[in-house]
Amino acid sequence: MSIQDNLLQIKQSLPAQVTLVAVSKTKPVSDLMQAYEAGQRIFGENKIQEMTEKYEQMPKDIEWHMIGHVQTNKVKFMAPFVSLIHGVDSLKLLEEINKQALKNNRIIDCLLQIHIAEEETKFGLNEAELIELLQSETFKNLHNIKVVGLMGMATFTESQSQIRKEFQHLKTIFDTFKIQNSSFKILSMGMSGDYQLAIECGSTMVRIGSSIFGGR
Repeated sequence: MSIQDNLLQIKQSLPAQVTLVAVSKTKPVSDLMQAYEAGQRIFGENKIQEMTEKYEQMPKDIEWHMIGHVQTNKVKFMAPFVSLIHGVDSLKLLEEINKQALKNNRIIDCLLQIHIAEEETKFGLNEAELIELLQSETFKNLHNIKVVGLMGMATFTESQSQIRKEFQHLKTIFDTFKIQNSSFKILSMGMSGDYQLAIECGSTMVRIGSSIFGGR
C-alpha cells in the first residue's frame, strides 16, 4: 500500500469531528509530499530542528504540530510558524512559548499534557498541577498563548481495558475543565496502535505515523 492509500483508508475510518495529525518524524520530505498531494495538511514532528527544516522546504499551507517533549531553549526556532504545541507540561514552558510568540507577534495554540499512563517515563501534569497552573496569576497574564485543550498518552500495553480506562480518565478531566474554559476544544489522544479506542473514548485529534508512512 502506498502512503496515499494508507492515508485515504485512515481518513475514511475517522468520524467527521476527529482531526488527523500525520506523524512524519524521521520521514523524508518526499514521503511527506506524497501525503500532502493526497490532501493531508497537518503534520506532527517531535524534534524542533527537523520540523523547522521541513517547514522551510515544504508548501506554506501546512499546519505544523509539535508533538514531542519541548525544551525551552528550542522554542524560539518554531515560534514563527508552529500551529499547535501538544506536549506542554509546565508553566515555565508556557511562559517561554508566550515570550517567543510575542516576539513573533503571534498567539500560539497549546495543549496541556496530562499524565495518565502508569509508566513513570511519560511526561505530563497531574490533575492537581493542572488546576494550580490554570488558576495561577502567571498563567492569566500570558496573552500570546492560548490553551485549546489537553493531550495524553496511554500506557504502552497490550491491555485494552487499561488503555480504555486511561483514555476515559483523560476525557473526564477534559470535560470538567471545558466547563470552565470555553477555549478547550481539542482532546488529543490516540496513536497508530490505539486511535480507534481513543475515538470511542472521546478523542477529537489522533496522531498517526506508522499506519500512514510505514515503520520507522
